[in-house]
Amino acid sequence: MSRRKLVLCLLLLSSIVAVAKEEGSEGKVRRVLLISVDGLHALDVANFVASHHRSALAELSGHGITYSNARTPANSDSFPGLLALVTGGSPITHGLFYDVSYDRTFFDPTNTACAGSPGNNMVFDESIDRYTAANVSLDVIDPSKLPRRLDSRSRCVPVYPHDAIRANTIFEVVKAAGGHTAWADKHPAYDLVNGPSGQGVDDLYTPEITNVGGLDNTVSVVCTVENDQKKVNAIINEIHGLGHDGTPGLGIPTVFGMNFQAVSVGQKLARDNSDGSCTDDSGNLNGQPGGYKDGAGTPSEVLAYALQKTDEALADMIKALKSQGIYESTLFIVTAKHGQSPINPVKVNKPGHFADLVAGLSDSTTNAGGIAIAAAAACTTGSCGFVQDDDIALILI
Repeated sequence: MSRRKLVLCLLLLSSIVAVAKEEGSEGKVRRVLLISVDGLHALDVANFVASHHRSALAELSGHGITYSNARTPANSDSFPGLLALVTGGSPITHGLFYDVSYDRTFFDPTNTACAGSPGNNMVFDESIDRYTAANVSLDVIDPSKLPRRLDSRSRCVPVYPHDAIRANTIFEVVKAAGGHTAWADKHPAYDLVNGPSGQGVDDLYTPEITNVGGLDNTVSVVCTVENDQKKVNAIINEIHGLGHDGTPGLGIPTVFGMNFQAVSVGQKLARDNSDGSCTDDSGNLNGQPGGYKDGAGTPSEVLAYALQKTDEALADMIKALKSQGIYESTLFIVTAKHGQSPINPVKVNKPGHFADLVAGLSDSTTNAGGIAIAAAAACTTGSCGFVQDDDIALILI
């Protein structure tokens, strides 16, 4: 009988999901390491493995089973994508459609008395961080920037991201069963993974990737890789039973993981480090285009760098698991909150924001629908409507 190996799930929600366990391994799994490589396609994995036979993705793919009939939520963005993974629900059930949406029961952050008519934008992005005078996030939420609502005792209270969720998370379930949990992500707003209890994750680490008024790491694949590496270091520490920062911890988590942003950024960049703000990005990638070269998924140099660095990070995790003797008892899930599309560059068309397109129509100032959409798009506070036009359009009038 051959030696049992690591159980792997390769979950690529853009087009494939791997639910993988090796025959006879059911009794061996003791923990789950969940990794989201945002933007990753099945084609990216297939191409990378074919050209990098000794890579981490090749090793994991060789030990795993891929399941190819999964779908990301229709509004394929980071919030609903992650919540699909950790709640099993959709925005209809867990209640969050995007990091910026609208709620008819909320009030503006400055309306500390919750006076007047409710209805306000629900903003859970980098703008709710607490910042230094130099516009560097302190990687914590500033309660004064949160929307407010009346609680069951009619008190006007701030609404944290976890307060907006209507479904529990796997972290809460594991904690209730006596397990230890950890997660690392790109904004402090990912407090949402704590679930309605607010306490689902024992060790939550959220190094801000996009500082309002400061460095936006996502202008550069190099700076994005550096930001990802902070979370990778956290995972390595946790595999060794430490806290994310290397301080004494609660032991190896039962369920833990992180998200990578480099591949997503490498796919989307029109030009790497276009504003020169990433001072570490001074090499041959600087100024080069991201994305794909053709419909076969050949990555640009910028995207190839992101894929390579992400794979190297996965290899470091594998090495750490082996060093702790827990490689074969860990369910290693590699997934994506969402993909990026289309791959074929000749099919890329970015016409602009929906509300702007409506405003450009010849009858935009006389058509009742156009007028209502323009008013909702211009609304920043209060019960005057909302337009969110990312990959799909959410319109509240």
